[in-house]
Amino acid sequence: MTDTTPNTSGNIPRYVNEEPWDANAVEVLTPAQEKFYLANQWTLMWWKFRRHKLAVWSGVLLIMTFGSILISEILAPYNLHSRNTDFLYAPPQMVRIFHEGELVRPFVYGFDYRLDMETLERVYTANKEQVQPIRFFCLGDDYEFWGMIEGSFHIICPAEDGTLFLLGTDRLGRDMLSRILYGARISLTVGLIGIAISFLLGVILGGLSGYYGGWIDSAVQRLIEIIRSFPELPLWMALSASLPVTWSPIWVYFGITIILGLFDWTGLARAVRSKLLALREEDFATAAVLMGAKPKRVIFRHLMPSFTSHLIASATLSIPSMILGETALSFLGLGLRPPITSWGVLLNEAQNINVVALYPWLMLPVVPVIIVVLAFNFLGDGLRDAADPYK
Repeated sequence: MTDTTPNTSGNIPRYVNEEPWDANAVEVLTPAQEKFYLANQWTLMWWKFRRHKLAVWSGVLLIMTFGSILISEILAPYNLHSRNTDFLYAPPQMVRIFHEGELVRPFVYGFDYRLDMETLERVYTANKEQVQPIRFFCLGDDYEFWGMIEGSFHIICPAEDGTLFLLGTDRLGRDMLSRILYGARISLTVGLIGIAISFLLGVILGGLSGYYGGWIDSAVQRLIEIIRSFPELPLWMALSASLPVTWSPIWVYFGITIILGLFDWTGLARAVRSKLLALREEDFATAAVLMGAKPKRVIFRHLMPSFTSHLIASATLSIPSMILGETALSFLGLGLRPPITSWGVLLNEAQNINVVALYPWLMLPVVPVIIVVLAFNFLGDGLRDAADPYK
């Protein structure tokens, strides 16, 4: 039935259901509605996260990147320390599939080399008579898989008695692509280990500060303010320079990781404190206290799960700062040092502006740094948006 009774908005037709209302009637939900209304918070987060296409693709890229560090030896065409003394500062070789107008298997052209006596520059030109087919799933340079298992299997290899420098070589004739793949193992794990230390400190100190308040809160907040008052990079540099030069590369690696983790927890601690200050007065927290739950159980069993999604997003956004910190310290010569290979160590070898001007491919290790940092930021944005699926 249509009712056209005038109202303040004008004569707007209103549709009225004249059927009697049944108080015992039960609304029947469609399967799609039932799936939505009965979904838990993590399912709703996943549905919302999937709508953020850039974050999803960033997550896929990061999974592939971190997966690659498990098989760096297999992915790299050369051993980390293999030297090609006849091809110092060789430029990248282009992969081709056409030769003399015919479609052939992927290959690269060999190099002709000469030294320019006026500029003392190494000049490499492609020799189109040297067709070097690329081998796939092949046996190449020997290596020790994760330093334990000897092997020689590679996904991609140069031709027999040929070369395959897809990203060029450095001053010692070492393949840049292989060194970047090996360096990812160090640079990426620094971020993961560093965030584990930072996450542990931030959750514990922030949880104590927000739950107890009083002098504990004041002490933790003053400590945070003191740490944040120091310029971050100079402080990292000073502490990195204090590491003993007699330490082995593996101890230097753990030293840098601990330094990065010890000074990156302050932001997370404040986020945890603010959440606990708001949640500790909620009914479910009060009920847990009245039932005799100890503070440790109240914090970690009842309060923390309420904003676990926010913690995950914060941790994801903190990992890029760890990677950039290691890269910056190693680039300045105060972080990791050879024979350890990381993206920062590779960039440290490209500090000479004259070398970079002549051989710009030495700066290519900065590309994966940029890509990974951007991917983490996009992923963190998506997780942060999905952390509150009810908005």
